[in-house]
Amino acid sequence: MTLIRSLMALVVLACFAGAAGAQTQVPQNCDVTTASDPDRQVLTCAFGIVIELEAAAQMGFSDPSSDSAPEIIDLEGGAALIEVEPGTARPQIRTPHAIAAVRGTVYVVDVTPEKTSVFVVRGEVSVAQLDAGGDPLLLTAGDGVDVGPGLTPGVQRWADERAEALLARFAR
Repeated sequence: MTLIRSLMALVVLACFAGAAGAQTQVPQNCDVTTASDPDRQVLTCAFGIVIELEAAAQMGFSDPSSDSAPEIIDLEGGAALIEVEPGTARPQIRTPHAIAAVRGTVYVVDVTPEKTSVFVVRGEVSVAQLDAGGDPLLLTAGDGVDVGPGLTPGVQRWADERAEALLARFAR
């Protein structure tokens, strides 16, 4: 059954990637579905995480062949909405600019060549600038941060318009 489910997930992923340009490695213990309006992938993983990926998002897992939760998830481009059940897996989302550490929450990570933006819908997320040292920032619901070269990261309460525009990319 696991082999059939994995093969079906790969077929769905291949069809979706061909149509939308997504580049995602899927762990064997995650089910993949598609959602529309706007188009996105939804990964529902046995280790307590649901990840919604924009059609163009590029995400990779540290060990997609493992049955356990990944320690690191790499998001190279595009946006991902991450829902983590409290008390379950706590992987870090690593981007070219930052690392977001899960604390049992719902949040969005958006990666462009210039910066990484993190916005917290519910719960808490710790965000550290990649390769910069210093203390991580703690974001709570309604907070966001932009991290990238030439930016001085600071926790900000995002305007409703900015938060709504980001969440609309996930039909929220």
